[in-house]
Amino acid sequence: MNNKLVSKGILTLTLFTLAVCSSCSKDDSGSPSTEQKETIVNNTNSNIKDIRPATHRLEFPRLKGGSSTVLTHKLNTGEVNYSVEWDVVKKSNRWTCYEIYAKNAEKNVPRKPYTDPNQYPFDPLFPANAYYTYDPIYGSGYDHGHICPSEDRKYSRESNDQTFYLSNMQPQVHGFNAGVWETMESKMRTYITAAKISKDTLFICRGGTIDKAGQFMTMRSNVIVPKYFFSAALMKYKVYGKDKWEYKAIGFWFEHKSNNSRSLVPYVVNISELEQLTGIDFFCNLPDDIERKVESVSKEKIIDLWNIQ
Repeated sequence: MNNKLVSKGILTLTLFTLAVCSSCSKDDSGSPSTEQKETIVNNTNSNIKDIRPATHRLEFPRLKGGSSTVLTHKLNTGEVNYSVEWDVVKKSNRWTCYEIYAKNAEKNVPRKPYTDPNQYPFDPLFPANAYYTYDPIYGSGYDHGHICPSEDRKYSRESNDQTFYLSNMQPQVHGFNAGVWETMESKMRTYITAAKISKDTLFICRGGTIDKAGQFMTMRSNVIVPKYFFSAALMKYKVYGKDKWEYKAIGFWFEHKSNNSRSLVPYVVNISELEQLTGIDFFCNLPDDIERKVESVSKEKIIDLWNIQ
């Protein structure tokens, strides 16, 4: 065989291999705020084999599969707003995940008006027969509990309106939704500012328990009502004066009941414990060494690192 043809073939194969490996690189954020990329090395539990690029983002937990699907909402700019793992059979949100960074932390628009006649619209990404023909939360005595809060998406009218899709809702007791859950949401927003120089990113995954026996109940039409709600957050940040990315993580576990507590200390758990409680593998797209490190930190150290009161 002609040596030139062999050399050309090897070069072509090498370039193809590099291209494939490049496509398997794990971008730690799809946001404009973070540019650092980390190649997945010795990562045994990532979503990298999933063909949907959004599922490779750091806010994503490991996908459950089966009767579940992923609904990723993008803005007209192409930017990812948030994603949901939706169980088609249970007709329920398992979790919503999203990012907060300087740009989308800006407050440019008000909350969607309460007077809007289509306050909680059906998700246009719902697969066929994935939801009820009506809004089962309306008139049930439960609040429409945002999983990605409206307050976290006031960057644009489009980003805020998308948070009102029924796929981003779980039935919540009002005294919980407007109580300790809102306290947690507000606290987490304090870690990211709208300062344009900030490169820090917060990766969040939240939801209610819909899988394990004893962790949910049902109301009319067998609509699932979680008995517990959880929040997992990963922070990518730089210490002042240092040019190295650091990571820290925090989990919260709440019983779903009226609770006006302003202290979040009793509800802090590390990610390893939260994974045991929920059966969800959070932040699976991190390199394994970083994942193990941030998930196993003691509760006492987490409280200190995140300044939880």
